[in-house]
This record gives sequence, structure tokens and C-alpha cells, in this order.
Amino acid sequence: MYYETSVTIDATSDEVWAVMRDVERWPTWTPTMTSVDMAARPAAVGSSGADGELRDGSVVRIRQPRLPAAEWTVTDLTPGSGFSWISRATGMTTVADHRITPAAEDGKVTVRLSLRQSGPLAPVVALFMARLVRRYVDTEAQSLRQHCEQRSRAGRSDD
Repeated sequence: MYYETSVTIDATSDEVWAVMRDVERWPTWTPTMTSVDMAARPAAVGSSGADGELRDGSVVRIRQPRLPAAEWTVTDLTPGSGFSWISRATGMTTVADHRITPAAEDGKVTVRLSLRQSGPLAPVVALFMARLVRRYVDTEAQSLRQHCEQRSRAGRSDD
């Protein structure tokens, strides 16, 4: 199964990246996340250090309504542009991608969220979970847009 959605956000790349990289706060702005916890791993391994900064190799445990808890490992992170992470379960691998690109309009960005599931059990899981997964990805995109735009407007009003 593959699903992708995109949303244009009236905020700067830096503002959107600040929200996207702060994964432990995602449950505060999207109803699709119950909890997000970064695993404590030695910084020498290249994963999350004591500072909680998301980086290549970071391991994140996510709980979502109606889904089993999953561990995600960051496999590709470009500060300011986005990241990919991977989760493995019996018979299935899921890769989620989160990308920020400048939009044609000044001061806006487009965020693309995608999710790909592969492996022998992926078609079976898709039969039962595809609608829920699509709804969650769409909700996350819209929630990100709303949260970033509220933060951006609040920051502009402080000037």
C-alpha cells in the first residue's frame, strides 16, 4: 500500500521544521497520536541523545488510537527539509516520509506526507486498515497545517 498527501502551510520552512522535528509534542496537535516517546540511546550510536533532538538513527515509540504501538527508526534526516523513518513488524515494513518544500507563494511551504507498506502481510493489512491509515495521514497533514499557521500568526502578532 502507498498513500501520499500534501498540504500548503502559511508558515516558513523553519517554523514548520521546528514543529515536525519535535516529535514528542505531536500528540498535543494531532488526535492521531496518543503518545510519542524517543528512546534513550547512547549518542555515540548516532541516535537520540540526552537533548531529545531528532537525528538519523533516532528510535521513536509511537502509540496511536486503534493501532498497536510501533517503534520507528529515523533513516534519512535533512534538517529543515524533512525526514523518513521505518517501522518493522512481522511480515511487514512501513516507511513514512515527511518533506518540506518552499511553495510558489512567498512565505509558504508545501509539506508532503507519504506512507508505504510492503512485505508479505502488507496486502492483508491494507484490506483492513487502508481507510484508517489514509484518514490518519490526512488528519496529520491538516493538523500540522493548523498548528503551524496558529504558531506563525502568534509569532507575527508579537512583532
